Amino acid sequence: MAKKSRTKARESAPAPGEVGPRQPCPCGSGKRYKACHGAEGGDVYVARPFEGLPGECDLVAMRELVPSATAPLTIKGHDDRTVQLCSLLPAASPAMHRESGQVWLGLQVQHSFGDPSRDLAAVLEAALASTEPEVIGLTTPPGPGPRLQDLVTSETLDVTVHEGFDFWLADLDDSDELSAAMEQANEGAIPTRRLSSVEAAYWCDVSTKEHLRWVMPEPEDALLTALARLHVAGADVIVPDARFVGMFRAHGLLAPVWDLPLGTGAEVLDEPAAAFKAALDEALADTSDLTSEQRSARSGLANRQVTIR
Repeated sequence: MAKKSRTKARESAPAPGEVGPRQPCPCGSGKRYKACHGAEGGDVYVARPFEGLPGECDLVAMRELVPSATAPLTIKGHDDRTVQLCSLLPAASPAMHRESGQVWLGLQVQHSFGDPSRDLAAVLEAALASTEPEVIGLTTPPGPGPRLQDLVTSETLDVTVHEGFDFWLADLDDSDELSAAMEQANEGAIPTRRLSSVEAAYWCDVSTKEHLRWVMPEPEDALLTALARLHVAGADVIVPDARFVGMFRAHGLLAPVWDLPLGTGAEVLDEPAAAFKAALDEALADTSDLTSEQRSARSGLANRQVTIR
């Protein structure tokens, strides 16, 4: 009788577009997929959770890059109410039913159950159903149900960037205690401005440096190739003495980052950003083979990505 093989059966290769069990989890945890979002009974990982929503790139920016911003949302079945989408709420709350009756939805939260869109929809529905002022959050996975795409009826996302968090008190009476707490919160807000000439590009000042962070909707492979063409051509500099330093990867999108000379400010960036967007669109449309120099540049760009989990 032949001996049974002691070699374990090889795990089947993943289908195109899927993540293999031994591959790094795309959430950025550093674990293998089978020990993270691919674990039995684990949360389903959605690589691009905000796809299809109006202002997807701005949503990603508000969730990961912008300290203080708001945008109104209209919700199916609640035409008489406007939900205020916020980058950050007090204590990183997921949602709040305010004393004024307003519903606020927070993007920057401390939980993550694999699909931020489903998480947001769950707390939003709970906040809309609430009849008393309260904070609504998630302590366990929300389970099956609608995603934000199923609830939002807004056709655009009109983002307002704030200098601090004074909007937290917009519907409350003033008090010395609240004013003191607000002053402390505002001290931690990084000055940020949204450019008006292009989508989802944000200037910020971190005191020792200024940056331009720009969330882009193009597929990663195509965007890397186009940026490599521009880099080799010396056309990836937004303003003189600026430096393209790398990219964030967040929620299925890339956000290129430039270091800017101190004192640049946001006001001078609109025109050069629009010119760069035109050059980028031209590079994206270029289907010619990359030169060896461009391939090398593309490899270097791919290595300068930081995944935001």
